[in-house]
Amino acid sequence: MTRNLKNWVGCKHPGQEICVGSYAIIEPYQRQEHLAGLFAAVGGQENAEIWHYMPVGPFLSEADFANFLCKVHEEGDWETLVIKERASGEILGMFSLMRIRAEHGSAEVGCVAYGAKLKRTRIATEALYLLAAHLFDNLGYRRFEWKCNSANQASMSAAIRYGFRFEGVFRNDMVSKGVNRDTAWYAMIDSDWPELKAGYQAWLEPINFDALGQQIEKLENFH
Repeated sequence: MTRNLKNWVGCKHPGQEICVGSYAIIEPYQRQEHLAGLFAAVGGQENAEIWHYMPVGPFLSEADFANFLCKVHEEGDWETLVIKERASGEILGMFSLMRIRAEHGSAEVGCVAYGAKLKRTRIATEALYLLAAHLFDNLGYRRFEWKCNSANQASMSAAIRYGFRFEGVFRNDMVSKGVNRDTAWYAMIDSDWPELKAGYQAWLEPINFDALGQQIEKLENFH
């Protein structure tokens, strides 16, 4: 059901809050507090593959990584969020809010960089849930976007798993690292969110995980 927009005034700029879940914490990137741990998780030659399909990276030195994060915040208006394991406080990865159009209640999650310890974990899934809840529940956003290289099958599968709906492919969208990139667009909107939220919460229940922390039912089964 589409909300009545007669008195719509836009939304607050997102990405300013710390969000705490049962397994994950997401918090705004601060250089002094986060740089070393974040670089260890997603930077260096050993993590170069993380950046293969992105227009940016890899970042082989901590200084280059720091400069990139500063530049996209100041010039690109990105809000980078650090993903931490709640139990240990260890920094495991990041994502950024970009293409923020607060006046329309719309934002994109991008530059999704998950370190080896974060991939395929409930921490990663809960982090995305916390970000969506921050937008829809706390700030009243109408649209949450996910875009990726159409050659990146893993990212497209992740979008569907998280509950984003496929909206199409922008052909010849950009030149990325010397080759053409077609960009696949996905989104969830405010009317999708109540069902998706209930699904996330059900999936994250401890009863859905075995003694080794492996899921019993897939997230897709709860959408």
